[in-house]
Amino acid sequence: MSDEERVVRVLVHGHVQGVGFRWYTQEQATRLGLVGEVRNLDDGSVEVLAQGPQTRVDALLAWLRHGPRWAEVTGVEVSKVNGSLRRRGFVITN
Repeated sequence: MSDEERVVRVLVHGHVQGVGFRWYTQEQATRLGLVGEVRNLDDGSVEVLAQGPQTRVDALLAWLRHGPRWAEVTGVEVSKVNGSLRRRGFVITN
């Protein structure tokens, strides 16, 4: 598996708002040493932008597929982002 730098945009669907999903995502991403952001969207989903080594991004993606214990994830859409995020840490933006 490559440890090349990767940037992804992830949409997480299901019961993912009001259950601490953003906070726990920030905690996981920070623990993994990733940079990026997480925010709630108006449609009830959560958007995650994450950048870091491939193996660490993959670890976050695996976690996002279930989230914290109060969440009920029904779908995860992942798309590659070209370029680099201009962040130093991982933040909650709303």
